[in-house]
Amino acid sequence: MNKPEKEYLDFLKYQRNYTPRTLENYQRDIDKFQAFLDREDILFDAVKPLDIDNFLADEILKNGISHRSCQRRLSALRGYYAFLKKRGYVETNPFAGVSSPKAEIKYPAVLYLQQVERLFSANAKREDPLWVRDQAILELLYSSGLRASELVGLGHRQIDFRVRSIRVKGKGNKTRLVPFSKSAEEAMKRYYGELRPLLLAKNKDALKSDKFFLNDHGRGLTVRGLEYILRAVEEKTGIYLGLHPHEFRHTFATHLLENGADLRLIQELLGHETIDTTQVYTHVSKEKMKAQYDSFFPSREGKLPGDK
Repeated sequence: MNKPEKEYLDFLKYQRNYTPRTLENYQRDIDKFQAFLDREDILFDAVKPLDIDNFLADEILKNGISHRSCQRRLSALRGYYAFLKKRGYVETNPFAGVSSPKAEIKYPAVLYLQQVERLFSANAKREDPLWVRDQAILELLYSSGLRASELVGLGHRQIDFRVRSIRVKGKGNKTRLVPFSKSAEEAMKRYYGELRPLLLAKNKDALKSDKFFLNDHGRGLTVRGLEYILRAVEEKTGIYLGLHPHEFRHTFATHLLENGADLRLIQELLGHETIDTTQVYTHVSKEKMKAQYDSFFPSREGKLPGDK
């Protein structure tokens, strides 16, 4: 550890009261950068913005460091060089004008239609009575794009079976009308007529729940309870897809887009305030298209005629 680095870490420890773990992270970040400078034969007081770009590229591409970690590393080094400048070790702070690398976009997980159909078919073959409720949940999640909170908060008065639609109050208390499929209608009606009364009878509370979907104790579902049901569906069907309410929402939107639905319509159905939020599904669709292409198109080594 050189003198400037020790002074900086002492400053963080005794004047900024940083925790030992934070100090370790800062020291690791500085040492990483110093090792890069040594390899490139660059003096610590002669660093240029291009050198920083090369360092970050090395970290991301060669060392597999995440963008988030690079952002933290860049912040630590920016503070380090600001300290060096204040103490007169360097004339300028080369990190001052360097922007943090953008975090990688994590596109939402989406199910293929074949996976959806296989899951629904397998769930319908279950022999326990709760399959009826679970089938209605699966069908509605997939065909409506409801948020988890919207589904568990759903009251039977919000549902209009005559026109197959639900009046949903989403984020910001904004109301929207969401349609659902015929298969969802059939599953929901069967659940409501056959199983829901039996579940409701288990509830010994004086005031019965008016929620459409109930747990096996006859009480309204919670978001955590809904997540538990989806995990149970995987266990009971043997089809493990990492099911989550949001995954069905993403699948709903992506399948609409892939079948030609307008992005504005999808925005309205999902209850997004801006089209920018909905725009991510155009990228998801492209990712799915590429995955299908790579899956079905024959792989070749790419050799030209005459190559050995």
